[in-house]
Amino acid sequence: MRLRSSLFACCGLLLLVAGMAMFLRGFFPAPVRSFGSLKARVTEIPAEPVPGLTSNWTKPPSPLFGRVVVMLVDALREDFVFGPKGRQFMPYTRHLVEQGSSHSFIAKAWPPTVTMPRIKAMMTGRIPGFIDVIMNLNSPTLLEDNLIWQAKSAGKRILFYGDDTWIRLFPNHFVEYDGTTSFFVSDYTEVDENVTRHLDTVLKRDDWDLLILHYLGLDHIGHLAGPNSHLVGPKLNEMDNIVQKIHAELLSKEGETSLPSLLILCGDHGMSDTGSHGGSSNHEVNTPLVLISPAFRKKDSFVVSEYVEQTDLTSTLALGLGLPIPRNNLGRLILTVLEERSLRERLRYLHLNGYQLSKLVEESIPAYEKDSGYEMFGIAQKSHGSWIKLYLEGNTSETLANIGKKVLRQYLDALKFMSSSLSEIVAQYDMYSMIVGTIIVVEVIFLLILSTPEALGSTAEFEVSVSSPFYSLLFYLLCLVFAAIHVVVCTSLKTSCYFCNVSWLLVATVIVLISALQCVLLSTLWKRFANGKPQYKSYAAMDSSWSELDLLLLLGTFGHTLSLGSSSFIEEEHQTWYFLLNTLLLVLFQDVCRKYFAASDPKGKLKQGRSPEDRSEPQTTIQGLLGTSYCDQEDDKSKAYLRSDGSYERWLALLCPWVILIFCRVLRCLNQTGIKWAHEPDFGHWLTSSSHRIELSILTAIFLFLIFILVQRTCSPVSKAALALGLVGIYCYRAAIGNVTFPWKPDKHDISKGITEARFVYVFILGILFTGVKDLLKSAFASPDTTTNSRGLWEMYNGLVLLAALLLRPHNLPVLLFTLMVQILLTRFIWRLLDYDAAQITIIYYWFAQASFYFQGNSNSIATVDISAGFVGFENYVELPAVFLTLFSTYIGPLLWAVHLTCYMSSERSRYSSAAVGHSCYCFVLLRAIPASVYVILVTLLRYHLFVWSVFSPKLLYEGMHTLVTAAACVMFTAMDQKRMIT
Repeated sequence: MRLRSSLFACCGLLLLVAGMAMFLRGFFPAPVRSFGSLKARVTEIPAEPVPGLTSNWTKPPSPLFGRVVVMLVDALREDFVFGPKGRQFMPYTRHLVEQGSSHSFIAKAWPPTVTMPRIKAMMTGRIPGFIDVIMNLNSPTLLEDNLIWQAKSAGKRILFYGDDTWIRLFPNHFVEYDGTTSFFVSDYTEVDENVTRHLDTVLKRDDWDLLILHYLGLDHIGHLAGPNSHLVGPKLNEMDNIVQKIHAELLSKEGETSLPSLLILCGDHGMSDTGSHGGSSNHEVNTPLVLISPAFRKKDSFVVSEYVEQTDLTSTLALGLGLPIPRNNLGRLILTVLEERSLRERLRYLHLNGYQLSKLVEESIPAYEKDSGYEMFGIAQKSHGSWIKLYLEGNTSETLANIGKKVLRQYLDALKFMSSSLSEIVAQYDMYSMIVGTIIVVEVIFLLILSTPEALGSTAEFEVSVSSPFYSLLFYLLCLVFAAIHVVVCTSLKTSCYFCNVSWLLVATVIVLISALQCVLLSTLWKRFANGKPQYKSYAAMDSSWSELDLLLLLGTFGHTLSLGSSSFIEEEHQTWYFLLNTLLLVLFQDVCRKYFAASDPKGKLKQGRSPEDRSEPQTTIQGLLGTSYCDQEDDKSKAYLRSDGSYERWLALLCPWVILIFCRVLRCLNQTGIKWAHEPDFGHWLTSSSHRIELSILTAIFLFLIFILVQRTCSPVSKAALALGLVGIYCYRAAIGNVTFPWKPDKHDISKGITEARFVYVFILGILFTGVKDLLKSAFASPDTTTNSRGLWEMYNGLVLLAALLLRPHNLPVLLFTLMVQILLTRFIWRLLDYDAAQITIIYYWFAQASFYFQGNSNSIATVDISAGFVGFENYVELPAVFLTLFSTYIGPLLWAVHLTCYMSSERSRYSSAAVGHSCYCFVLLRAIPASVYVILVTLLRYHLFVWSVFSPKLLYEGMHTLVTAAACVMFTAMDQKRMIT
């Protein structure tokens, strides 16, 4: 059976996506030892450790606080309270921190710093798994032990207002609640007013014990405009007024209750310098934790806040409310809260926390007796028992106090070591699912690499010959062997495994797939090496010399792949692509100079710029090095262009690499990305600051006008009108949401959600896309001609450009503009002048696509994902459109370059052979499959690396999504190639 190389590559990439999905499911499993529905009980609380005596403290300790209010401000950075902005915009809170009855801390949140995992961390005391990033969009019910369940079981009445993630996590736990959607980031006013409107009545009532408020406005402002926006100050001031209102009401009722009240101001995560979150930078993981209560003594002066873990709030709040500590808690009691309590009470609380952690150590660590923290807790418990014995005997000497302080330090050390040991084993990998996914990935990549010479042959076809009896028998044997292995593994595993719990139909499909890939791989190996007869046309007299471009493209591609084994190279991957792109442009300039200024070429080895008469000689290209060649055919216009020795074309061609190099340098200054220099100021921050709205408005209008000039060349008259109106609508949308302003009302701040304006633009986007689809269908069925097909592809491309302009933030429009300009320069001057083949052009396109991804401000941190793009034009959160728009806005660069490559290959059919599109598609797939496959293997080997969750795991998610996006582009390539063959 013969397959087109494009179809073969597309199928291989789809199988690679399936293998990576299986690997990801094993790499991001459910957390270890989560005890399911088992809950801590009051009856399980231990008595004081008194050997030989009966302590009078055998019951659970009484609560420290009466009514508790938890005010959680989403994306509240610690410097928003403790820094200059806190002093300026939150004066009342700052006064309480510096001189009031309060304790303030900097709570460190573990990555991923997104809302749902952070809520889980604060309520369970457990560090969530990284898979919770994906589950954040659709939060399931939390079944494991948590503070909300414990409070409800103890008869406490809980009220909640705010982010509806809490309602999904804790259904039927609140006696009264009002949820607001957390994903509609364009709204930062009503989303908070819907919470605050309940306070006037609720604070005056006495029918509740725990009040939880989750404010989302600050997080939404961050996603929309960043932490330096002029909207941040008023929002912080609004939060400060709410703190003052709650504190005043609690103080007014202080004499009516026997226990003091407690107000907790905290953030679930911070906010990066770009306004997003999800990563592990200091601004994302450091959040304020302010505990305000009359039970605390007033401060004389401001003390620098100490660091605690965010999970420490769980055990502290549980003991403060007189509740059992949740079973999975890894947090430690914040001892400062007990400063007014006696030494015996403090030791009692520390013993309860240590007892809970020791039980978790026993359940989670096989050799728990050898754990240093567990041993230290045993010693502290014995010392505590001895101290209690002396205390109950009436000993009041100073020695007793010194011994008690020593026991207290022993408990603190034991808690620290036990919490650290448990944090290191927070999750275990589903190795069986990972192995199955890796097998699929490895088989696919080896098959693609081995098939490269034939797939890039003159016919761009691949022969699949597995119909012999030998391969049929081998296939059935492999199916039986893999089925037997599956049964043995699943019956012997003691831990949960995803692949063992799926239906047998899916298991059988995967086994058949792995067996079939194995047979095809063996068949290809036999054909390549054992048979010794290549299936593609060979050129004995082929010149085997390497050009500078070939060396750069091959070494650069594989060098980048190898760099993925380094955490530093992953964090600063943009630097790798910037370097490769700059070097590529210098090589292009050298080839242009060789074309025009080479004095002579006696041996005829200059590949670039050869005259059409020399085309009969085999080419020394990447495809030639693989043992293949095809003769490019040019139209008369291209021949005339190449033969032209006019100075106009010559100087334009010489200037093109340097102009592109300048564009790349400007884009590097637009967005600082990565980790090390992400905090440095850049042109994007300057443009987005509130004091430069006029400059941003002028530049936005200019950029949109230039985008129209560049794109309209390939538009039909109707599409030109739609494009022009759509770009005007984009400016109106950005003005409506406050990013830019109109010249006739620069000081007016009537900011809205921009729903109408965005939908106005969507109408024109759909109209242009519909025109393109109509032309493609017409060329496929009604009148098969290449011109209509090419026009349809360009219309599709233009519609995607308009969508990109809508979703990109205004300061990022230069990325889109310069991308369009570079594409025009390459196609009009470089490709027509230099005789590059489809493989070389595809690799160059791929490099520009990768660099564009980082020019946009993206990185390998989840924090740089702009989720606000998923809600452009929508009143409420709609899952599928939100996911699609967010994915498209993240990969705008790679997608536009891939679609442009498709359009270019379709338009230049006269320049290239019929196999060029298949070659281009195959190379594009290979460029994506090689780093993705290698990274799967590397991350498996490095799964216990120190930075596996902060660096390697986010990159793994990016690799998976990038492969999925490439598969979508590959489908377009394949469809065009099949249509071309039919035509």
